[in-house]
Amino acid sequence: MSAPVVAVLGTGIMGAGMARSLRRAGLEVRVWNRSQDKAAALAESGATVAATPAEAVGGADVIITMLTDGPAVLAALTAAAGGLTDGQVWLQTSTVGVAAATELAAFAGANGLDLVDAPVLGTRQPAETGQLLVFAAGSDRAREKAAEVLDAVAARTVWLDQDPASAAATRLKLVVNSWVLATVTAAAEAISLAEGLGLDKRIFADTIAGGGLDSPYLQAKAGAIANGDFSPNFGLATAAKDARLILGDAEQAGVRMDMLAAVAERFQRAIKEGHGDKDMAATYLVATTESDRRDS
Repeated sequence: MSAPVVAVLGTGIMGAGMARSLRRAGLEVRVWNRSQDKAAALAESGATVAATPAEAVGGADVIITMLTDGPAVLAALTAAAGGLTDGQVWLQTSTVGVAAATELAAFAGANGLDLVDAPVLGTRQPAETGQLLVFAAGSDRAREKAAEVLDAVAARTVWLDQDPASAAATRLKLVVNSWVLATVTAAAEAISLAEGLGLDKRIFADTIAGGGLDSPYLQAKAGAIANGDFSPNFGLATAAKDARLILGDAEQAGVRMDMLAAVAERFQRAIKEGHGDKDMAATYLVATTESDRRDS
């Protein structure tokens, strides 16, 4: 079987990293992005830059979508309709929520696409190094055809269901992301509290390092906060979008998410203060009270 041709729609932080991982694995890759300059940068890695979604997907064996949300994914695939053919495998890797995942499954069915609901867990570095964690729901056929693509972008793929319309993968991604968002916010608050009580900002992460309370992810975000490095790996605006999706689906399921509601409010405050284009660790920057900010 010849190596699959892959179309990547959406070349932001995650999509660009995935495209480079695919090229490193020797696969032919076509890329498209609404902001053309982001896609153009991938020409250096050997990707073909397409002017339109339809041009990108035409003749591709596997389509990857890595876009902001459900409406953005649906808009891109609708624009790609002229290049779609029956039997193409569609790896839908964006975090979109249950309602949008169901809508996208209906679009796939109507257009003869073999959909894999496949949201990914990871940030810039895992995307760039092919070490993402993929949650997947899709047919055995799609699983076989996408195997080489998934091997190139993921350290592990967790298969949950053969029917992508179940949105099982999307549901699990929301669960895991609820923990991610809470962990980063809790770390930011702990560091802020340490500073407020006259301690060094590094003492929290240093104290729990290597113990039962520690995790590599916590250390990475605590290190970014300590170093004042808020270059985006998981953007704050994207994290705020994910928080809204989780809260909406939790409400539909009859689950109260009091802590995540507070996290979402804090993220919105950070965005209003101009931190939306930074990493979500920038939630640390809104730890001070209004009176403290007026006095500073």
